[in-house]
Amino acid sequence: MLKLDLSKLSSFLPDGYVAARQTGLEKAASMLANHDGPGGEFTGWVTLPRDYDKDEFARIKKAAEKIRKQSQVLLVVGIGGSYLGARAVIELLASPNYNLKKKDTPELYFAGNGLSTDTLLELISLIGDRDFSVNIISKSGTTTEPAVAFRIFKDMLEKKYGKEGARDRIYATTDKARGALKGLADAEGYETFVVPDDVGGRYSVLTAVGLLPIAAAGIDIDQLMAGAHQAMDELAVGGLDNPAWQYAAARHALYESGKKIELLACYEPPFRFFAEWWKQLFGESEGKDGKGLFPASVEFTADLHSMGQYIQQGERLMFETVVKFAPKGEFIIPEDPANVDGLNFLAGKPLSFVAEQAMRGTILAHVDGGVPNVLIELPTICEATVGYMIYFFEYVCGLSGHLLEVNPFNQPGVEAYKKNMFALLGKPGYETLKADLEARL
Repeated sequence: MLKLDLSKLSSFLPDGYVAARQTGLEKAASMLANHDGPGGEFTGWVTLPRDYDKDEFARIKKAAEKIRKQSQVLLVVGIGGSYLGARAVIELLASPNYNLKKKDTPELYFAGNGLSTDTLLELISLIGDRDFSVNIISKSGTTTEPAVAFRIFKDMLEKKYGKEGARDRIYATTDKARGALKGLADAEGYETFVVPDDVGGRYSVLTAVGLLPIAAAGIDIDQLMAGAHQAMDELAVGGLDNPAWQYAAARHALYESGKKIELLACYEPPFRFFAEWWKQLFGESEGKDGKGLFPASVEFTADLHSMGQYIQQGERLMFETVVKFAPKGEFIIPEDPANVDGLNFLAGKPLSFVAEQAMRGTILAHVDGGVPNVLIELPTICEATVGYMIYFFEYVCGLSGHLLEVNPFNQPGVEAYKKNMFALLGKPGYETLKADLEARL
């Protein structure tokens, strides 16, 4: 399903750079398969497309159907891996304009991923008097941003529908046995779904974390999982012909050659939030111990008119990974008798032809300018394609982290800002740190 083109790396990397990493790749693949490398307790995602809980999967589809019948709006409350994956899939498959389209599914809004008062007030006004439900997604239930948002929207539901009515509209995706949210959900009688213990947040899009809101949007989650299952089967076959091995080796070789930034590019605007998910996936997995490529993204062709100058002639710190999809349909460029814009030479040609040549010309220009390019080609955007792509990037990320000799499945650095925030907010137990921080500010 996926075609990987590394031909534009030949002038930047020595021959045999993949073979030179064969031993490391074999070790990395073995650690993922056997769950015995650093962070191995969080590698349940490796076989998830085959081993997912089928009973819970059926409950997810049933709950999504209930939400579609009962509510005009679904509010998804979560942050980081608890919302990026779902939003990435929904925007890629159902459009960034999903909420504006005529449909028989609810509008979806994402909350709890920031602390902006203005954004919260706007969201409340968008809901208005319409019927709504809430999917709160949090392993612990105490992460500040979603916890604050859930407190607000839970209160709104209870005032609108009463405690009994609110209970029927709240879905909690959380730990299976412990934590503040699990305790609240059990006490209040909310329907619950599980954040698996062995799947970290940024790898959780194919669990209930992502699947419930995705299904509520009317997306076929059976096909999404089928695409991921196909990727799991194909990428489990080790060897230097494996595209995940090749891509992981290329990333590692480029990093060791001095490239510090990987720029993910796509010529499809609905890909924007998929790139945001990708940035968390690789940023949290590789960025530790003073190591790691910095993941960034651009949307072409629009960003060629803003970032193109830097990419072409700025510091030579980056390489590009371009994701290309086959178009779903076609549009023929019309002829203009006046030819004011001088573009009649394109008349009668498909718009996809213009996009293809823009991509090819850009890749060649960037390579000539000292920016290595990787091209990933996929079929038309659909559930199976997206499921395959999700698993492909997750698997490459696991391989890459092990090649880099870091734990790809923890994120100790994110705790630093939380401690400071709790102290400055006056959370009990942080008094000494608060005094120290205020003296420094």
